[in-house]
Amino acid sequence: MALNITGRKLFVKALKEEGVDTIFAYPGGMITDIVDELYKTEDIKVVLGRHEQALVHEAEGYARATGKTAVVLVTSGPGATNTITGIADAYYDSIPMVIFTGQVPLHLIGNDAFQEVDIVGMTRSITKYGVTVRERDDMGKIIKMGFQIASTGKPGPVLIDIPKDIQVMTGNPEYPNHVDIRGYHPNETVHIGQLKKAYRLLKNAKRPLILAGGGVRISGAQDRLLEFAEKMNVPVTTTVMGKGVMPENHPLFVGNCGMHGRFAANKAVTECDVLFSIGTRFNDRITGELDEFAPKAKIVHVDIASASISRNVSVDVPVTADAGIALERLVEYAEKINTEKWLAKINEWEEEHPLSMPNSKIGISPQEICEGINRVFPDANIVTDVGQHQMWASQFIKLNKDQEFITSGGLGTMGFGFPAAIGAAIGNPKKPVVLITGDGGFQMNMQEMATAMSVKTPIVICIFNNANLGMVRQMQQLFYGKRYEITDLSAEDGNYYPDFLKWAYSYNCKAIRVMDSEGVVAALEDAKANTEGPTVLDFAVSPDDLVLPMVKSGTPLSEMILR
Repeated sequence: MALNITGRKLFVKALKEEGVDTIFAYPGGMITDIVDELYKTEDIKVVLGRHEQALVHEAEGYARATGKTAVVLVTSGPGATNTITGIADAYYDSIPMVIFTGQVPLHLIGNDAFQEVDIVGMTRSITKYGVTVRERDDMGKIIKMGFQIASTGKPGPVLIDIPKDIQVMTGNPEYPNHVDIRGYHPNETVHIGQLKKAYRLLKNAKRPLILAGGGVRISGAQDRLLEFAEKMNVPVTTTVMGKGVMPENHPLFVGNCGMHGRFAANKAVTECDVLFSIGTRFNDRITGELDEFAPKAKIVHVDIASASISRNVSVDVPVTADAGIALERLVEYAEKINTEKWLAKINEWEEEHPLSMPNSKIGISPQEICEGINRVFPDANIVTDVGQHQMWASQFIKLNKDQEFITSGGLGTMGFGFPAAIGAAIGNPKKPVVLITGDGGFQMNMQEMATAMSVKTPIVICIFNNANLGMVRQMQQLFYGKRYEITDLSAEDGNYYPDFLKWAYSYNCKAIRVMDSEGVVAALEDAKANTEGPTVLDFAVSPDDLVLPMVKSGTPLSEMILR
C-alpha cells in the first residue's frame, strides 16, 4: 500500500497528472507550503505576475492560445479578492480555468482571522464550481472534479480553496483518473428531431443567415461551420466573440453584426427570413432592441447551455447541443439552396455603406494601423483590451484560419489586454502576438511589463493613444452634448502622463512613437524584428475618431449611426 503524502505533494502530483505545464502564481502566507513544493519540480513553469487580477487575465490568454485548462495560484484575503474581476471575465467568456486560493487553517475559519475571506461565497455566481477543502482525503477528488467541470460542457472557471493545514496534513496519496459528479451531466448529444426541424427551416428559406458566436470556436468547429455554409451557400455573420470562426476573405462572410457591426451584416439580420444562430448568448450588444431583432425571421438557436436558449430572444427551434456535434450532423444533411438573389442584395448593402473611416484630422487613422497589422502580421494572434480600439480591431483586422482573436467580450474588462497577450505568448511561443490596446486600458495593468520582460515575450504592443477614455467620450460626443467629463486623461497642466516611451525604457523595453501614417508599417516591421522581448508602439490617434457604424443601446439594429 502506498504511503500517505502531504496535501502540498498531492497538489503538485495532481497538476502533473492533469498535464499542467504552466501555472500563474503570486505568493503569500497561506500558500508558502505549496510554493515550496513547486520549487522542487522542473516539470511545471511558474509565472510570477505582478498583480492577481493580471494573473487571471494571463491565464485566460494562455487558455485561449492553447486550448488547455489554465491554472492560477494565489494566497488568501486580498490575494483571493484581487482575482474576482478576472474570474468574472473568464466566466462570461467561457474560459476553462482552475483557481487555487490559500485559506487560513480550518480552526480559524469564521473567526475573522488575518487575511481570511469567504472567497467561495464571494465567487459563487461567477464560477461553475467553488469549494473549500475541509478533509485532506477529499483533496484529490475535489481537484479532479475541478478540472473536469472547468473543461467540459460549457467551459468556465472553478475555484478551489485550500486551508493551510490541509496543505501540510498527510493523507491518501492517490489522484483519481475520473470522478462521477452527482448532478453534473454535460450534454454530449444532440436531439436529432430538433436538429432536422432546424435544418428544414434553413433549407426552405429564401433569405437565410447563419449567426456564429464564440461557442463555435470553443468547440473547435470552425472547419465544420465553413463546410456547412459552403455546402448550403448560406451567408455567415459573427459576434465579436465569434470573430475568426469564418475566414474573413470568404465570399459568404458578411462581417460582424451588432452595436458596431457592418451595415450589411446588421441589415442582413434585420431582413433575413431564417436566422440560424449557433454558439451565441444573444447579449444586448448583438440584439439591440429585442422586439426589433430579426423581426422577419424564424430563429434557430443551437447552444450547449439550455439556460441560454430563449433567455434573451424567443426562438422558434431550440437545439441544446455542442456546436461541433451539431455542425457535424448538419454537414451530413447539407444541400445547396438558391441564395443568389439574397447574396446579391447583401453585396448591394456592402457597396452602399462599405466599412471605412474618414481621414483623421490629426494623428493616424485607426483603420490604417489595423491594415498595417494585417500586412506585417498576417499570422499573428491578435489580443485586444476594451474600448474603441477593440471595436476598430473587430472591424478592420482580417483573420486567417489559424489566428485567434482574444478579447474580453461578456464582461468588457479594461486591463485585460496586456496580461492576456503575455499569457497567449507564453502558451504559444511560436506564434506572434500583437496587442491592440488603448492608453486608458493599458494603464490598468501596465505593471505587467515586469512579467513580460522577465519571461522575454516578444509581444508587439500597439497603443492607440488618444489621451482619452475613448468609448465613453464617443457617447458623450454623440448623446451628451459633448460634455466631456472625466474622460480626458491629460493632466491639468495640459501634459499627458506617462510618457510611454520613457516608461518603456525604464523597463529596458524597446519603444517607438508613431505620429503619422507614413511611419505605421516601418514601426510594425521594426517591432517584428525584435524577438528578444516586447516592443511598445505609441500611435497618435485623434480623440475625435469614432467607431462607426454604431447602434445606440436599446434601439434596433436597423437604426445605425453611419457618419
